[in-house]
Amino acid sequence: QVQLVESGGGLVQAGGSLRLSCAASGRTFSSYTMAWFRQAPGKEREFVAAVTWSGGSIYYADSVKGRFTSSRDNAKNTVYLQMNSLKPDDTAVYYCAARPTWSPSSSARAYEYWGQGTQVTVSS
Repeated sequence: QVQLVESGGGLVQAGGSLRLSCAASGRTFSSYTMAWFRQAPGKEREFVAAVTWSGGSIYYADSVKGRFTSSRDNAKNTVYLQMNSLKPDDTAVYYCAARPTWSPSSSARAYEYWGQGTQVTVSS
């Protein structure tokens, strides 16, 4: 069982930056693939980024490539999402997710554990 708690969301102007954190409980955090998803009002949950267990491979949605960076610190059981050059279209609730395999996925259905989400609002 893994419990995930996101933090770091907030209100920022377009062009600004935020850093999200996701703290995980559980001794086997290092064996989980971690991912970030987001969901805007009236839209489906969409993939943002995924980090393999070692942090050696990271995958991004095209919409955030070059602006967002994800990383993980297995010693701290934490995964991060650094978001730069934020746009109003990035406004959403951001979720952290985990799956107990080494292979990443961009499908929300592939993830077994979810955090409660943190709101990110980007004003124009």
